[in-house]
Parts: sequence; structure tokens; C-alpha cells
Amino acid sequence: MNTTRFLAAALVACSTLSSQAQTGPVRFAGIMELSGSGATPGTNFNNGVKLAVKEINAAGGILGRPIDYQPVDTQTNPGVAKALAQKAVDDGSYVVLGPVHSGSMLVTMAETRRAEVTNFTGGEAASITQQGNPYVFRSSFTQLTSMPKVARYIKDTVKARSVAVMYTNNDYGKGGHDAMLKALDALGVKVAVDISTDPQQVDFSAAVLKVRQSDADALFLYTLEEESARALRELRKQGYTKPVIGETTAVSQKTIELAGDAANGMLGHVGLTADAPQARIKAFDERFLREYKYKSEHNGMKGYISVYVVKAITERIGKFDSKALSEALHGAKISAAQHPGVLMDLSFDANGDLDRESFLVRVEQGRQQVIGTLPAVSAK
Repeated sequence: MNTTRFLAAALVACSTLSSQAQTGPVRFAGIMELSGSGATPGTNFNNGVKLAVKEINAAGGILGRPIDYQPVDTQTNPGVAKALAQKAVDDGSYVVLGPVHSGSMLVTMAETRRAEVTNFTGGEAASITQQGNPYVFRSSFTQLTSMPKVARYIKDTVKARSVAVMYTNNDYGKGGHDAMLKALDALGVKVAVDISTDPQQVDFSAAVLKVRQSDADALFLYTLEEESARALRELRKQGYTKPVIGETTAVSQKTIELAGDAANGMLGHVGLTADAPQARIKAFDERFLREYKYKSEHNGMKGYISVYVVKAITERIGKFDSKALSEALHGAKISAAQHPGVLMDLSFDANGDLDRESFLVRVEQGRQQVIGTLPAVSAK
């Protein structure tokens, strides 16, 4: 009789635990650069995630379950990031968000693959999604998507026949550099000088002098936010007046704030901008500003969108199964009309790469001014 009662009690306990597992909080892990050289993009991505989590939980969660978001700091150190990713998957996370820096993502994504856990990144290095990892997805464009757009703009709109290239010598910078050189060569645009700079470089006087001496028609700047600001200030100091064209980081709000007036006139291609003339993006920008007391930039938008993508696809498959989530994301199309949190219509290809509209901007009076909208690649 005692044995029977014990078994009955055990069955009730297991049933209760199973019920709690289906109705309790669902864990989202954040592997974020909250200090070190990547603190600017990492903090912004993290803040975008937190805003989305707050909104979703206030509206009843995902399939009735609240999100338990746990961000941790990689210190912009790939070794630390790898250890944190191991812990995140061992703790039973449904999805991992980050790292944002490509170098860290390239070493951590093996851990999420091992555990078959869906992993979103803001990293842009082309190599991230070229390794056949079925659990990795971007909230940004790959460099292989963005660089041909920039090269075409340099040739057709800027009318440059030769270009000076300045880039950051890390995984992010080298990936963009290689993709840009290939795109420029395909269009017949000459690279007059190719300049490598260091992460966290302070003095850009010699690099800018090389740009001026090259007599190139324009400069393509592909460096991180702080370095971009220092380069722009040095360009202004040395009297450089030719067009400066960049990609997302070189025209980000953080770069603009750090560079001050030296950023005015900067041209760039961005996958996302809070200044886009679209109602959903404007509304997001206002909510972000109220929450954090500063204007969002592309990384904040990437983090925000990532959470809403997970919500949309989880509701589509009707269960919390990270492997099934990844399978459903490949080839998925998500409508912003049906899921406003993704901000813009978007889709994912078989590699986990993102496709949607993007924007051309000019920096004027301390902010991005959208001067053109480019269609999604799949729309062409």
C-alpha cells in the first residue's frame, strides 16, 4: 500500500513539473558585448532585446509563456563568449541571442550547434553563415549582400573611378574588405590604396595621409563606431573634401555623436535606420527613446527584431522546440503587417541569411537622412 501511494505521489509530482515546464517562463540567453571594444554595439543590441521582451511579456508572452531573458557580458573576448555559450545551452535556453561581434560568434556558434539551439547574431562577417550551421540566423545583412549595393552606389551615383579603402583588421573588417574589393573589381572600379587599421586605433593621421596622397575619387570607410569617428575627425582636420562612403557602423548614431560636425556629409548604406520614413520604425524609435533616454541605432533594432522573429515563428509552429524553430526559419517569410515587431517584411534563406529592404543615408546636422530605399534582393 505504501509503495502504491509512493508511486501515485511520484506520478502527480512528475505531472506537476511537466505542467510547469509547459507554462513557466521560457529562457532566452543573451551572449552580449557589454564591456570592452564591442560595448557600443553589444549594449545597443541588448537594449533592443530587453525592450522587445518587456513588450511581449506585457502582452501575455509567447504561447502564453513569459520570456526570462538572461544577458551576460563577453567582455568582447571570444574565449569568454565561448564559455558563456556553453553555460547558456547547458542551462536549457530556448534561444541564444548574440554575440554581436563576428569574431566571438565564430567561436561560440559551435556550442549552440552542439545543443541544437537556435542562435541569432548581429554579426555581419560572411563566414558566419558559410559554414553550414543550421542553427545560426542573422538579424543583419551579410557582407556579401551589402557590399555589392555599396559598390554599385559608388560607381553609379558617386561616379568614382578609383577608391581608397580603409578597414579594421579583424574578422568583421576583413570580411567586409574582401567582399568590397570583389564587388568593386566586378564593376571596374580601381582600388587606389588599401589601408588596414587596428581595432581601437586612436591615431589615424598616417592612414588619412595615405588616402590624400592616393588621389582616389572617394574613400570607402569600413571601421567600427569609435574608430570611424576618429577617422572622420582626422579627415576633417587634414582638409579632406572628397566623398566618404561607409556601411552601417561608419554612419551609425554613435559614430555621428562621437564625430560631431566631422560626420556631416558622410554617405552610407544601412540595413536598418531609426530615421527610415516608415511608421513602424518611427514608433519603435519613440518607444526606445522613452525607455533608454537615447536614440536607437541599427544594433538596437537588430536585437528588437530578433526577439519578435522568434515570437512569430514559435507561434507558427505552435510549440517551444528550438530545433523545430530553426527548421521553420529556413526559407521563412514574415510580414510586418501581421507581426509589427519585425518592423519590415523580411525573409531568411537556406543559410540563415536575412533579406529585406535597405537604405542609403547622408549624415546631416547630427543624424541620418534617408536619401534612397533599395529593394530586397529577392524582390529584384
